[in-house]
Amino acid sequence: MTTDFFAIGDIVTEPFIKLLDAHVNCSIKTDTCEICMRFGDKIPYESATHVVGVGNAPNAAVAAARLGLPTGIRTHVGDDRYGVECIEVLKKEGIDTQHVVTEQGKITNYHFVLSYESERTILVKHEEFEYAMPDTLEPPAWIYLSSLASNSLPYHKEIEAYLSKNPSVKFAFQPGTFQMELGYEALKNLYERSDLFFCNKEEAMRILGITESTEIPALLELMRERGPKTVVITDGRNGAYAYDGAKKLFVPMYPDTRPPVERTGAGDAFSSTVASALALGHPLEEALRWGPINSMSVVQEIGAQKGLLTREQLLVYLHEAPESYKVSEV
Repeated sequence: MTTDFFAIGDIVTEPFIKLLDAHVNCSIKTDTCEICMRFGDKIPYESATHVVGVGNAPNAAVAAARLGLPTGIRTHVGDDRYGVECIEVLKKEGIDTQHVVTEQGKITNYHFVLSYESERTILVKHEEFEYAMPDTLEPPAWIYLSSLASNSLPYHKEIEAYLSKNPSVKFAFQPGTFQMELGYEALKNLYERSDLFFCNKEEAMRILGITESTEIPALLELMRERGPKTVVITDGRNGAYAYDGAKKLFVPMYPDTRPPVERTGAGDAFSSTVASALALGHPLEEALRWGPINSMSVVQEIGAQKGLLTREQLLVYLHEAPESYKVSEV
C-alpha cells in the first residue's frame, strides 16, 4: 500500500486531570500566567481521563487517517503496557504501525495534563529513545515531522538525508519544544527543505529571535526567508495566516457558539488537517478552510484526538459554514 501521509514524532500517554481548586495569577510585566494551588495540601479534582496514543505526530496521523489518507507512523514506545496501548490505538485508527519501534528497557512517554477552565498545563518528560529512520521505508507522498526529545539531533540528520535522497517526498514540519530549543542553525536543512511549515505566533518569534511584538504578516516573510516554501502561523482564537511567496492569506476561526471544553490538540488538528487537505490535492486556500473546522471540533472533547472528524463530517461543516467564513488576502 502506498503511504500518502507518514508522521514522525514521539507518542505519549496523557492522563487529563480536571482541576477544581486552583486559580491563575498573571503578570502584566512578564506577560505570563501561572496556575496556582495550595502547597503541601490535599486538593480535590473534578475528574481524570486516561488518554492514550497522543502527541503531535500521532495526532497528525490520526487526523490524516480519518480524512481518508493511507497513513503510517515512525514512533518509539517502551516495553510496557502503555506502549502496547499506544500501538493498539494507532491500529484501531487504521494507521500502518510496521515502523513503530518497541525498545526494551525503556518506558513509554507519560505526561500529565492539568486542565483548568478551558486551558491546559502539561507536565512533560520525554524518554530518550534510540532514534533511527527505518531501513525499509518506501517514499511516502508526504512526511510530517513534529515533536521529538532533546537527544534527537542525529535522528534529524537521518531524516535530512532521507529527504535529500527522495526529492519527490513533500515535507511538512511542525517543530516541537525541543526542536525549537535546538535552534534554527542545527535544523537549517530541514527548514529549507520544508514544503509546509507550521508554528504559532509566539513560536515564530522564538525561532526568529524576536523579542518585540511583531505583526504576523512580517513574521511570515521573515520565516519564509529561513527556507520553507509555505509558512503557516496560527494566532490562537484570532485565526491563522499563510504565505507561499505569492500571497499572504488569513483564515478566521470556524464560528461555533459552544464554549470549548478543553483546548489540547487544537493546533495539531489545524496543522495536520491543512497538510492532509494539500495531500488530497486541494489548493492552499481550500486547505486553510479545512483546518479550523477540525480545531473547532477537537476543543469540544477531552484530549487531542476524540474530536477529530472524518472527511464526510468535515465537509458537512464546510458546506454549512456562513458566508463570512472565508479565506482573505492580507
